[in-house]
Amino acid sequence: YGDRRKAMMEDIAILTGGVAIFESLGIKLETLPITDLGRAKKVIVDKDNTTIIEGAGKSADIKARIDQIRREISNSTSDYDREKLEERLAKLAGGVAKVNVGAATESEMKEKKARVEDALHATRAAVEEGILPGGGVALLRASSTVKPADELTHDEKVGYNIVLRACRAPLTMISENAGQDGGIVCEKVLDGKSNFGYNALTDTYEDLVKAGVIDPTKVTRTALGNAASVATLLLTSDDLVAEKPKEGGKKGHGGDHDMY
Repeated sequence: YGDRRKAMMEDIAILTGGVAIFESLGIKLETLPITDLGRAKKVIVDKDNTTIIEGAGKSADIKARIDQIRREISNSTSDYDREKLEERLAKLAGGVAKVNVGAATESEMKEKKARVEDALHATRAAVEEGILPGGGVALLRASSTVKPADELTHDEKVGYNIVLRACRAPLTMISENAGQDGGIVCEKVLDGKSNFGYNALTDTYEDLVKAGVIDPTKVTRTALGNAASVATLLLTSDDLVAEKPKEGGKKGHGGDHDMY
């Protein structure tokens, strides 16, 4: 634990262009010249966090430190050590941004704030595990590469096909919400390669990563894992409670008379 704290202090020193003070290295605060103190445009400290904005460290030194941490991650055999190293990497490589959210009314401000917070959580997840093409493309391509075992029982084949259909469901739903045929869109996307997919906002087929349609890998992975967990729970349940659908509801695109 002490070694990890020292490493974090060295990270801060490199980020701010200062020198980490350790008596074990013969460095004492009383004899430290002012030139060895780090600098930053702004530092925010509360009871839980310290945020350093625009540290004065050299870009080359920060990049070298980032490369060193990445080498340590690749050589690490401990999941705990790897997790802590990834946290240090995210703090050094992720950077800090200040976002001012304004609106004309309180309700609009709350809605905008919620969107910014969602974006913040998605960005943190992307820093941790990277990104994938969005719009359901990642799961669709994954389903096309999964091959079943040579010998499956009838129940296992049914489960295998259900998982494949579930992986196609996000893109199918997005396409149908955009007024397209989900099955046709899925086949067109499968005919393409890599990041090629359907952009529902512009109604075009393009490279989704270049178009900015992306999902954090962590979000996609955990969503699939959580869905599998819920499905397993349902399979072992004797009874389920569901809301009875309303009969005689409006269908299709209604006109103004639907509002009354």
